[in-house]
Amino acid sequence: MIDLKLLEKDFENIAKKLKLKCVDENILKDIKNLFENKKKIQFELEKYQNQRNTLSKEIGKLMKEGKKEEAEKIKQTVADIKEKIEKLNSQLKEIEDKLYSKALNIPNIPDDDVPIGEDENDNVEIKRVGKIPNFDFEIKSHDELGEKLDWLDFKRGVKLAKSRFTVLKNDAAKIERALINFFLDHNREYGFEEVYVPFLVNRETMMATGQLPKFKEDLFKIEDEDLYLIPTAEVPLTNLFRNEIIPDLDKPIKLTAYTPCFRKEAGSHGRDSKGMIRQHQFDKVELVAITKPQNSDKMFEEMVECASRALEKLGLPYRQVMLCTGDLGFSAAKTIDLEVWIPSQNKYREISSISNTRDFQARRGKIRYKDGKKNRLVHTLNGSSLAVGRTLVAIMENYQTKDGKIEIPKVLEKYL
Repeated sequence: MIDLKLLEKDFENIAKKLKLKCVDENILKDIKNLFENKKKIQFELEKYQNQRNTLSKEIGKLMKEGKKEEAEKIKQTVADIKEKIEKLNSQLKEIEDKLYSKALNIPNIPDDDVPIGEDENDNVEIKRVGKIPNFDFEIKSHDELGEKLDWLDFKRGVKLAKSRFTVLKNDAAKIERALINFFLDHNREYGFEEVYVPFLVNRETMMATGQLPKFKEDLFKIEDEDLYLIPTAEVPLTNLFRNEIIPDLDKPIKLTAYTPCFRKEAGSHGRDSKGMIRQHQFDKVELVAITKPQNSDKMFEEMVECASRALEKLGLPYRQVMLCTGDLGFSAAKTIDLEVWIPSQNKYREISSISNTRDFQARRGKIRYKDGKKNRLVHTLNGSSLAVGRTLVAIMENYQTKDGKIEIPKVLEKYL
């Protein structure tokens, strides 16, 4: 959650940054008005509290002097002041509750080095890695290859559920499993501890990482239960430390987990409707790190390297892209996307997003660490390493042969 004290203290500057993340100006005006009303009430409160304290001392003095009648009159005035204080406290709490509610829907503040832009067209390419394959035959898309080789069954996926669900068969199912194991082993080489987490989480868990309340429409909820299917392993992994004070954080906590992910893909009607690029259910191996603030930039670089190296081991051409302010995710202060080359689309497509959320999620989830005698908010980071289904798509298309078959990257051979 955004730091309301910081927003109140430096409203114009922070509001300017939030507008770069497409925050509605009317919402910011409402918050500013609430801050102004809060300040007025606090001023009134302080005035009445000082009056009460002064008069209470006067009552004590008069009682000692035996001037009981005069003391009783002042007592009535103090009682009237007490009523006003109670009323003002009630108004103050109402304003603070409104501010908290609005803050839950306000995104994180972008870092100063994030490029300014409106959407994905304004993202900044950092570098390209790997050679784009040059085919001397007419290439096929992964969905064509999948149906021809009996790897992907889209019709039965629809029959079992609905559109945007796919049945993986034969070698596709084996490669999916091989990729999961490869990614987990690769991440462990970078010091990430493997964790197996629930795929269903409660509302408080979704609130802490920022999926609720803003992205309610994109979540699958269990009817009559306080449970949601996770959209990413970032949610349970980060929440392992919710409402906790970590006693020793000299070294970052580094976690990795495989989970299926579930998203309604609200607002994506008509986009990537063919194939496996955008699914309601997909596999992903996630990276999550929890660090002291001074270590989070270094950890961010390490996570980008970890995910990038996995693509290099697979021999897949990709590029790194710094997201602009308008394309930055809700919880992220900074994000680098890894985009893998998809030959049939003749472009790079996102396969990983590595984000530093600074203390945004930690404030929502009350995740702190012990710093001497003080408890301070941690920084949390997350990233895909990698989206398994899209990696399978990239392998199928980049490793296709003239005779319609698909070669397997050498690094996966031991898993098959």
